[in-house]
Amino acid sequence: MNRSFTVCGLHTGIIKSGDSITDCVIAAARQECRGFLDGDILVLAETAVATAEGNVINLSTIIPSGHAKELGEKYQMDPRTVEVVLRESDSIVGGIKGFLLCMKGGTLLPNAGVDASNAPPGCVTPLPKNPDQSALTIKKTIEEKTGARIGVIIADSRTHAMRLGCSGVAIGSAGITAVIDDRGRSDLFGRKLEVTKRAVADNIASAAELVMGEADECIPAAIIRGLGMPVGDQVGIETIAADECLFMGVFQKTTPPT
Repeated sequence: MNRSFTVCGLHTGIIKSGDSITDCVIAAARQECRGFLDGDILVLAETAVATAEGNVINLSTIIPSGHAKELGEKYQMDPRTVEVVLRESDSIVGGIKGFLLCMKGGTLLPNAGVDASNAPPGCVTPLPKNPDQSALTIKKTIEEKTGARIGVIIADSRTHAMRLGCSGVAIGSAGITAVIDDRGRSDLFGRKLEVTKRAVADNIASAAELVMGEADECIPAAIIRGLGMPVGDQVGIETIAADECLFMGVFQKTTPPT
């Protein structure tokens, strides 16, 4: 893997429900970085992907359950948003003011990924229904239209335990190895690494976040070029069971969503 690479943000304009996200990023790539080239890795913000797929929920259509109202009062949240979060969650671990901590698809995340940021007024966007499949579909479509062999990452932004701020995390991936196993390699002093695995897709997502931003930049995508990672047919992000997770292992029980 090359130690020198470039990150090119793609200004697409506002992506609306039903838009072809592949056409948007292809046009932006042609304008800003000579189009797609073999070996490029495209990083896409999950909100843009969910919006293009039509996964936008108008809160005026949501009738909150009694449980949603209780949690909304407890955590000072709009009960309609809570209702959407409950529907998107596998389980609720807990919460703080404004946020529920949820398990969804083997991942621990705030509000089950339901986000009002960069959503139309009065609306929220859940995560894409199947981020890995979305990444694979986008990869295949761009390859067919451009002839370039690429990798695709669907990225979200997450906080980390006991730290301020957000960084990028991959929630869907196609075409690259998302996690590289370094176990068995030697460190600087010849000791064999026993547990180290590199979260490559997450690191790439974080690099893209530096140019994509979180506010009104209108840069929902970025191309990582020159990294030198092999591009293949891999699909998916590895997760581990909650009882194997350093942070989640302390929790023995979770609260069901309903």
